[in-house]
Amino acid sequence: MKKCLSILFACCAIAGETSAMEGRLSERITLKTPGNPAATYDLRESATEGGGILEADQQLPLTIRRQKTETENEIRIVLTLTATDLLYYNVEALFTTGLTHENCLFYMPGFWYHKNLRSPKSAPSFHTSDSWQVREDRLSTPLTGIYDEKSGTYYTVLRTDTPDCEALACHNYGDVILSGKTSLGFTGFRNADAHAALVFGFPYCEAPKSYVRKLTLAPAVRAFEKLEKGETRRLTWTLRKGVSPSYSSFVADVWNYSFDALDPQPVKPRYTPAEAKAILAEYFAQSYVGDYPLKYTSGVELRTADCESTGIAEIGFVGRVLLNAYNALEYGEANGREDLAANARSIFDSYLRYGFTPGGLLREVVDFKRERETDVYSIRRQSEGVYALLNYLAYEKQQGRSHPEWEARIRTLLEKFLSLQNPDGSFPRKFRDNLTVVDASGGSTPSATLPLTMAYTYFKNEAYRRSARRTADYLEKNLISKADYFSSTLDANCEDKEASLYAATAMYYMTFVSEGTERQRYIDLCREAAYFALSWYYLWDVPFAQGQMLGDAGFRSRGWGNVSVENNHVDVFIFEFATVLDFLAETCNEPRFSRTSAVIKSSMLQLMPVEGSMFEIGRTGYYPEVVQHTAWDYGKNGKGFYNDIFAPGWTVASLWQMLSPDRVTTFFAN
Repeated sequence: MKKCLSILFACCAIAGETSAMEGRLSERITLKTPGNPAATYDLRESATEGGGILEADQQLPLTIRRQKTETENEIRIVLTLTATDLLYYNVEALFTTGLTHENCLFYMPGFWYHKNLRSPKSAPSFHTSDSWQVREDRLSTPLTGIYDEKSGTYYTVLRTDTPDCEALACHNYGDVILSGKTSLGFTGFRNADAHAALVFGFPYCEAPKSYVRKLTLAPAVRAFEKLEKGETRRLTWTLRKGVSPSYSSFVADVWNYSFDALDPQPVKPRYTPAEAKAILAEYFAQSYVGDYPLKYTSGVELRTADCESTGIAEIGFVGRVLLNAYNALEYGEANGREDLAANARSIFDSYLRYGFTPGGLLREVVDFKRERETDVYSIRRQSEGVYALLNYLAYEKQQGRSHPEWEARIRTLLEKFLSLQNPDGSFPRKFRDNLTVVDASGGSTPSATLPLTMAYTYFKNEAYRRSARRTADYLEKNLISKADYFSSTLDANCEDKEASLYAATAMYYMTFVSEGTERQRYIDLCREAAYFALSWYYLWDVPFAQGQMLGDAGFRSRGWGNVSVENNHVDVFIFEFATVLDFLAETCNEPRFSRTSAVIKSSMLQLMPVEGSMFEIGRTGYYPEVVQHTAWDYGKNGKGFYNDIFAPGWTVASLWQMLSPDRVTTFFAN
């Protein structure tokens, strides 16, 4: 790995200057006088003031000094702005590569992959424009990359300043003067006369649209920071050139480079795993609902203010009723909490009796208060239900308790799985009780790999392993080799984190039911998918303004993952993935993976609601979901807060799995 260089631009550069990286750098500055239109000035290197001074065609109320360090494949620029009078400014730099724009794919970690064409027109994508620039806090790494499919050449720009402050803005579109200091700039890509260009600058500027809410594009926004007379602002970025044989390897190369450059460290732990589980277990106790034929833990559509239970029982996805029942049973019996164990048993008993459709599928979402139930089923929820049940049955067997009725039910359900599987190994995303396909897309396929490998181990039925192998073949050919991970989540249709995370986890599970060269193949595929999944997780701490609760409470974003292109917030979706990273670190000698795992495991416990430190959550142990870390909201409150409705069912289940790293190996060993 080449040594990381930091390039400092102030959104400015010399028109016509060609770098050693075969690119053209141009720069401009925009100044705004309150109450008047902004004025933009192109910058050039002074011919009279000596090297390093940038100037416009007229006298400006500031001095711009640029220090540039250049090697064959990197440029480091430090830009220093010093005001000679009070001013409000925004600077922009454009690095035009020699790459043809139409031959290129683009990358903004955790937000943009390829051309975002899996996303709808109402989300950022090439459907709207072939040029985009966004605020840095939208991205898991403040970086943009351009990849040429024909040559394998790529360019990146990385912001390397330490973020330490944010300012509130009165508007979220048009020209906006910030209320105070910020450390947030912008980054993106542009079609510059048919050539691909990196664009970046400070403070933030989003174009051609800003993304303010789920599937809601808003007008462009450009922010201006104030500099008092005599005040100085110093800015830093790094431009880098590389070559990679595929988009997937390009993402891996850039992630390694970014990790080394930003060097994220674990957050100081507040709780041991045992302490964290003791807090989360309060969710099991308080969320239990026994008023209906189906018993469940209420984990969907709760209000953050009071966490009162709702009438919705959801087996997988955001509800995770069956997995949390298993968690409560195991924890209750190990820690003398008979209340938890008894509630858990009642949940399993009720689902055995009332939890199946006439066609033999699991009842996925039942809303008792609204008296309605979904009649469209998903391979993801069904898989997560079987996954939880197999964990439960394996645990019960270890305790000397058998459940032949449950085993028969699961075998019947698995036969439905085999019937649903397509010749190419994929599973349809959604279907009806008679197995009529509603959504044929295969992005959710890896969720089925987990229970199929587990069922092979539990029942010793070779058909399940053959089916799992076919899913792996599909994933290799259609997702992993193409770096095309999409629509695993059920509340969006776009590029999403969970598809790559599930693909990596699926290959991890395949290693337990294979040997020799076959096993090594799955390890290699697991590693490739893991790199892509890692690109969604933050390597830096976004700044917050005073008054934004998350910042005031000391929240650090490192280790949290962006959700999807549609849902631009962070969350604790992790489950076994930290364990997968530790496995790959040891198996493949990838120390960055274990270091990242340590960051994730420390960081994701930050918002644990306990008495005296509730983080605006109404009950102890009900872990928050929609953590809004950028200028986007799910419907309420915006950056620095949560949406007022949340689903703690899955957040608790995810963290519990993270805190149980031996679960997978124990299942397959027994």
